[in-house]
Amino acid sequence: MLNTSLHRTIRRSHPTSPAKPGPPRDNPPKPPPPPPPAWRNWLLVAGVLITVALLIVPSMTRSGVQQVPYSQLKQDVQAGKVASVEIGSDGSISGERKDGSSFRSGYPTAIQDPEFARLLDEHDVKVQAVGARTSFLDILLTFLPLLLIIAFFLYVGRRAQRQLVGGIGGIGRSRAKLYDEERPSTTFAEVAGYEGAKQEVTEVVDFLRNPDRYRRAGAVGPKGVLMVGPPGTGKTLLARAVAGEAAVPFLSVTGSGFVELFVGVGAARVRDLFNDARKHAPSIIFIDEIDAIGQRRGGSAIVSNDEREQTLNQLLAEMDGFDPATGVVVIAATNRPDALDPALLRPGRFDRQVVIPLPNQKERRAILEVHARGKRLGPDVDLNVVARGTPGFSGADLANLVNEAAIFAVRDGREVLAAVDFSEARDRVLLGRRDASNALLPDEKRKVAVHEGGHALVAALSEHADPVAKVTILPAGQALGVTEQLPVDERHLYSESYLTDSLAVRMGGRAAELLIFGEGSTGAANDLASATQLATRMVREYGMSDALGPVGFASGSPMYLGGEEVRSRSYAEATQRLVDEEVARLLRDAAEQAGRLLGEHRDALERLTELLLERETVDGTDVDEVLGRVPRTTEAPVGGRGRPGGTPAPTP
Repeated sequence: MLNTSLHRTIRRSHPTSPAKPGPPRDNPPKPPPPPPPAWRNWLLVAGVLITVALLIVPSMTRSGVQQVPYSQLKQDVQAGKVASVEIGSDGSISGERKDGSSFRSGYPTAIQDPEFARLLDEHDVKVQAVGARTSFLDILLTFLPLLLIIAFFLYVGRRAQRQLVGGIGGIGRSRAKLYDEERPSTTFAEVAGYEGAKQEVTEVVDFLRNPDRYRRAGAVGPKGVLMVGPPGTGKTLLARAVAGEAAVPFLSVTGSGFVELFVGVGAARVRDLFNDARKHAPSIIFIDEIDAIGQRRGGSAIVSNDEREQTLNQLLAEMDGFDPATGVVVIAATNRPDALDPALLRPGRFDRQVVIPLPNQKERRAILEVHARGKRLGPDVDLNVVARGTPGFSGADLANLVNEAAIFAVRDGREVLAAVDFSEARDRVLLGRRDASNALLPDEKRKVAVHEGGHALVAALSEHADPVAKVTILPAGQALGVTEQLPVDERHLYSESYLTDSLAVRMGGRAAELLIFGEGSTGAANDLASATQLATRMVREYGMSDALGPVGFASGSPMYLGGEEVRSRSYAEATQRLVDEEVARLLRDAAEQAGRLLGEHRDALERLTELLLERETVDGTDVDEVLGRVPRTTEAPVGGRGRPGGTPAPTP
């Protein structure tokens, strides 16, 4: 179903010894500002309580005065109970009875009742006219919302002035974290391999600590170092190690920390970052994922006032403008160097580009040792075999592999990691989780066994193919079966004969199905797709076609039209027709080669099929025994012997 060939192109770093850190600087760091007084935290609570009191207390003070209707007031006057009244200009009436109690009422100014004035005269009620009733409390309640708004803006303005920033709430300040006295505990000892990359970075630190030694030789220190590599290779880990071992202040920030909603904030943060770095010079600035702000300018998608472009322009000016950041070195990391602007990559800004590739076998061994610290490994675990069985793994992948192996050991009720745990972890990382509910029907299981047996035999019979490490018919992830090949040595160049045999191995599963069952199945879809892709590159890019000649056409840039990806090409339609014909020829030749090899060894294919149905997992030595030849002894096989009952063979 799936033919997994694990080999990647690896670039090696030349090992060199890193420079030793020098003594710390004499100038002590500035003490942090004192915290604000605790009483400020109670200002908001006090304001709320005062506001509630101003609203409630007046109503409580008036609750002892009786409110009577106007008709009742006329009856009381006529009965001679009222001693005096005060009539306001707004019609409000307040008065006092002869028994000493007070009351409040209202005069109907709209209907003008003259009888009320006559009653007051007849019963000798003392009348006093007053103006509109206003008090300081009423005025305060009226202007209270406006006073609160003014107080809020005064508080915000004074806070912005204290922070000496250009925006409200400090949005213009840099988000960089300063490591001066409390540096990370990560050291270069925890960064296995990459000695050349470590020397490139530590040379920059050494230049900042000992500039006179370089100045006497006429050397000018680099202003910037750009670390480039695939994801998970340890670029950020190397930067943390620099912060842990450097004797100079270290400011760390991510590329996305500069871009904000407000226009101009990114440029302001860049200025603030370099101002802080100059204050602590000599110092180092580390910008992780710099492609977030350093993308290539130009094109219709970017206009002149784009916020990201303003941030990039400010970064270019700070790194190498009229006022260069003296004593400040910028270390940046990205896995997309092709997307960066050329002005950012030129000498004077980023003088060095340190490539951190995927680790080779020796470096993988060292990385595994680092991640295996604190874990108990069984006697059957050989980290050299684990490193050989993980080509193309990054440092993050290896850390995940060791962690998955520990999880499998815990599931089995053990605290010691065995080789079978690394086998299960490797299959889990490469293929996905093995689901026991994904059981195959008996006829499907035989077809998968024939298919994977065809892959394995063609690989074993081809002269230039990589040796077979493991064959399994246990479903895992989206694969119903797997044939794994591992190279004895890591390759950097691939010959035409190697690629031709690789095509034959990919076509081996379908050829076995045609030989045994007389028809193919959908299980060869992934094999056909990968074989077609490889054959296309052989013809179009590698010049391995006599009909097309020694020409190479790189893959065109993708375009999206109607939800589909359309790739532009730099050659004519007739050339494309010739490419299609040559690709079809290579695939037919590979299918014929696989069919011929399996036809000559049909008995071995049937024996291997029965062995797979019995054990479900076999290794390369079993394939050699089925063919009746001595197994290869160049190195211990990656997978142990398959065992009955469906238990997968131990594979690092």
